[in-house]
Amino acid sequence: MAFDIDRYAATSVRLDWDDLDLEHFRSHPLPPATLRTLRYMADVEYHTVCYTRDLLTTPSHREPEVGAFMTMWNREEFWHGEALAAVLGVHGVTVDYDALKASRLKLGWRDRLDPVKQSIAGALVGADFIAVHMSWGAANEWSAITAYQRMAELEADPVLAELLGRIARQEARHVAFYTSQARARLAASRRAQQVTRFALSRFWAPVGSSIQPREEVRHVMTQLMSGDAGRRAARKVDDSISGMPGLAGLTIVQDALDGLGVA
Repeated sequence: MAFDIDRYAATSVRLDWDDLDLEHFRSHPLPPATLRTLRYMADVEYHTVCYTRDLLTTPSHREPEVGAFMTMWNREEFWHGEALAAVLGVHGVTVDYDALKASRLKLGWRDRLDPVKQSIAGALVGADFIAVHMSWGAANEWSAITAYQRMAELEADPVLAELLGRIARQEARHVAFYTSQARARLAASRRAQQVTRFALSRFWAPVGSSIQPREEVRHVMTQLMSGDAGRRAARKVDDSISGMPGLAGLTIVQDALDGLGVA
């Protein structure tokens, strides 16, 4: 596989934003709609630890490269959440441990069942579940990069754009891992293609849909993916997903936007 996991692990670092002048936002505050979206993004980044927990119950954890990647991935996503929380903090929006704990408690039984559901799915599907995990991860990371790029374009704030650009560059390495793994595993197994296609077409939803109310998901998708430019960005993500072996024709992002009523 083309991705060098040893090099990735050796070069994985905390996202650096200490040199950015976040005090800039006191005189150039971001609008409420954007802060709402950034809060959503921060919650998703912080929630990565729960996604990691769930996937450790599946066949993925037995793959050394996957395990190494998920360790570094979880760490990097945590710092993405910290960076976004720092921007929100300047605006008087607090994202701390107590707030995150309260948010997870609200999920109740759904959060407690997620590891069980993943474990059962992994047991039923077997090794081909890893192809589903990798393809799903690729779809999520492509969506994340697109979301950060769209936010930077829409706001045109130089400090925010620089921060989001740094996050997107780390997310690009995540995409590289997921896609290299997904392509190889899908190409090697017709059954993996079938199972992955079924899972993505039936169950995929925008990142954060499982932890945020539907109105918050709709808000974020409307801000970032509506209109001609937003739809072009969504089609680009879909084109990347459908370009993988056995996934031709999938339009999961555009289908999700239609389901949310985002035009």
